[in-house]
Amino acid sequence: MTDPETLSVTIVDGYVDEPAHFGVPPYISTYPRYAAGALVDAGVPRDQITYHTIDRLRDQPDYWRDVDEADLMIYLGGMTVPGKYVGGTPAEPEEVRKLAWTANGTSLMGGPVKFGVGEENAGATETERQDLDFDFVAKGDVEAAVHDLVDSGLEGFNNRMRDLDEVSRWAQEGAFIVEQHPNHPTHLICELETSRGCAYRCSFCTEPLYGNPEFRPPPTVVGEVDALSDYGVKHFRIGRQADILAYGGDGEAPNPDALRQLYSGIREVAPDLETLHLDNMNPITIVNWPERSREGIRIIAEHNTPGDTAAFGLESADPVVQEENNLNVTAEECFEAVRIVNEAAGWRPGEDPADAPTFGDGAPRRLPKLLPGINLLHGLKGEREETYERNRAFLQRVYDEGYMLRRINIRQVMAFDGTDMSDTGAEIANDHKQLFKRYKKRVREEIDNPMLERVAPPGTVLPDVHLEYHQDGTTFGRQLGTYPLLVGVPGERELGRTIDVAVVDHGYRSVTGVPYPLDLNAASMNELTAIPGIGDSTAGDIVVNRPYESIADADLGTAFDLSQFVTTRSLESAD
Repeated sequence: MTDPETLSVTIVDGYVDEPAHFGVPPYISTYPRYAAGALVDAGVPRDQITYHTIDRLRDQPDYWRDVDEADLMIYLGGMTVPGKYVGGTPAEPEEVRKLAWTANGTSLMGGPVKFGVGEENAGATETERQDLDFDFVAKGDVEAAVHDLVDSGLEGFNNRMRDLDEVSRWAQEGAFIVEQHPNHPTHLICELETSRGCAYRCSFCTEPLYGNPEFRPPPTVVGEVDALSDYGVKHFRIGRQADILAYGGDGEAPNPDALRQLYSGIREVAPDLETLHLDNMNPITIVNWPERSREGIRIIAEHNTPGDTAAFGLESADPVVQEENNLNVTAEECFEAVRIVNEAAGWRPGEDPADAPTFGDGAPRRLPKLLPGINLLHGLKGEREETYERNRAFLQRVYDEGYMLRRINIRQVMAFDGTDMSDTGAEIANDHKQLFKRYKKRVREEIDNPMLERVAPPGTVLPDVHLEYHQDGTTFGRQLGTYPLLVGVPGERELGRTIDVAVVDHGYRSVTGVPYPLDLNAASMNELTAIPGIGDSTAGDIVVNRPYESIADADLGTAFDLSQFVTTRSLESAD
């Protein structure tokens, strides 16, 4: 029997993306942290546990020796709602097989990959369950399998689900693993689990496969944040739950007291946190319990950081699709939920929350505290051409009636065994691919662009934008958080830095910004011409007539208030 104290273990993170769980960098999911905690709890010393992301293995092949030489190699991954990613690229099936072939020790695979694997990580695909040549596949909770496999001397385990005591213990004991993530400490956001499972049974969703909701008590989540903070984490996302408003209750009705304990507790143990965001919020909860929901939403907005998003799973505004797929909210009900979140949390720092929702010239130039996002899913049973127009009309109504959406997520279904969509598969999605493309383009042009300008008008300041990559002479970056805006800054700047940015223009799902405040005595031509009201001629005059003692000294004569963007520094301090 293998002694746990002698084991060398390598964890490989292939990333996850589930209906209620992010794990593609800059996010780190719960899986590697829980697995590390389970290993320690089973007796494996911390210094014998190695963690790698799949991107690190791609970029630095020497690290494959850790896969080869480990007594136990654990792969964690699985995409059930794939999207487009900037910070990392999820492992493809052939890469996962290579891990199994490379490992000379025992190999274990787990996470949402247990639900199925397609030919690629993409929408409009069908999946099947595969072992990808691993010795063991955890069909229950992978962290429980990790613990029991080590406890058995690597002989085997029973597929089981972990209990609340175990996950609370493992979450804290595994916090140390974040120090081995390539993004640690400055550009890493930890996904926090408050519950899993769902009270509803939508046809396409894998979350009900975890059963009915089971909630972690507030002190256990707060204790995990405390432990992660000790290892330098300052960014957190309460994303691992089907409905944040139902936290701590019966799985359906809101429990504002539990939310207050959770959020105030996090703020108490991590007073210097820089990001506190969430993800899923069920609109039917808001409609069925409007006053309790308003209270819960206000509590969240009081404690979170700006730019937060509550994802609403409308999925379809078509009543035929709603009926055939057991969707739990109508378009009218979802609209009411959009209105309530806007009114309860659509205020911006520096103004009275009672004024929400605010936008336009008089609004402070910061992102609102919390806004809804809309998820729309295509390829569901009963979908027809009219479905696309109903979805577009719903979005247009939200805009026309003066409300805000932080983002609109449009995707095609993946069909997994165990869900009602497994019988239909990707047939409808594939039949409607051209219709889907035309509709998506129209939404981006007619809804996304003006909505984004409403949410983040020119002059809006986005603090701490992390610069990630260059493209066509522009540097792109994002803040840490839930569905952060992609920001393009003119010029090629040093990557890996963090700067404050002021928004100057809008795309469909991204914005153009300039460093904030921009120094008139040092700004480039590209930066100056990006500012509203400054063309090539004015920018040239600014450069020729430097330096300036003040903005007024520049006498630019623009109709736009340039103080929202620029300042003047002395020549000695300008760079």
